[in-house]
Amino acid sequence: MVSLRQLFVLSLALASVNALPFNSKRQAKPEKCNGKAEFCNRKFSDVTFVGAHNSYAFSKNPLNVGRNQVVDVPTQLKLGARMLQGQSHMDKDVLKFCHTSEWSVTHSCVPLFIHSQTDIFDGGSVEDYFGIVKKFLDENPNEVLTLILTNPEGHSVSDVWKPIFDKSGLTPFAFAPKTEALKASEWPTLGNLIETGKRLVVFMDAEADVSKVDFILPEFKMIWETPFSVTDENFPCKIDRIDETPLNTADHMYMINHSLNVNLVPELPKLPFGLGDKLEDIADEGVIVPDFVRADETNSIASITKHADGCAKLDGVGKKPTFVLLDWVDIGEGFDAGNRLNGL
Repeated sequence: MVSLRQLFVLSLALASVNALPFNSKRQAKPEKCNGKAEFCNRKFSDVTFVGAHNSYAFSKNPLNVGRNQVVDVPTQLKLGARMLQGQSHMDKDVLKFCHTSEWSVTHSCVPLFIHSQTDIFDGGSVEDYFGIVKKFLDENPNEVLTLILTNPEGHSVSDVWKPIFDKSGLTPFAFAPKTEALKASEWPTLGNLIETGKRLVVFMDAEADVSKVDFILPEFKMIWETPFSVTDENFPCKIDRIDETPLNTADHMYMINHSLNVNLVPELPKLPFGLGDKLEDIADEGVIVPDFVRADETNSIASITKHADGCAKLDGVGKKPTFVLLDWVDIGEGFDAGNRLNGL
């Protein structure tokens, strides 16, 4: 006969099981993490991940100057990209990944005639994109993936972003630290992230607030970046964006923006009667587009490791970059460079 004490213990056990987050699956200790046995005992912050810049902006059309990638997101992931970056904008009440800027007439994702580097790539809804990410995580249980999301219009993480994570099924995968900003030395290992089922790490550049959504992490409190929209193939390194509250530079991870660009607009002559004011404004900012012609050279081991070596001294401790952000991840030696930086 079952005693009351046994029934009480059983009820507590069932209650604890029911309290587990949906789909938050603990997994067996993996033999390989992100494809490498060596990574399982490495902290997340001690691995260099190759990332796809504007991962949604893919096209095989060489005339599409708005593209940053040739291959689609599933192919980027298959090649080995383990960080995906995307720029978001609201378009008729639908949050999308797309290019736009201050020169845009519509500030939407509708591809109009080029106004700058604007309105020239609509990557579709964030929800559909997250569905691709969810499929990858489901099919690859020993992989850790990072999303770095830009939120230039400052949309609410609780009212806009979290419902999309929930609806797409990504929320149970997302890692939520116990503090607002983890030091680089405090990150869990890849093996731990995989075993606990928290295999998605999400950073956002603006309006992240862990008191509202605990898994959308404030990027610059934990990661500093090098300059973006670079047109110098030497990639001189400096700390371009960082939030040093509460962590100092040495406690941050960092990302090198290793994507080369070209300015399509030459210097314009002065025109009378203010006729050239708008054109001059555009010329001052430039029409900066990805430099596909030099993709092989830019994504070479030599170029990437030189950039990384130039940045390692800036934090005072000589760390390698946690993220290497590339255009055209299918071209050149980006993943070989990642292996080199990881000591493989």
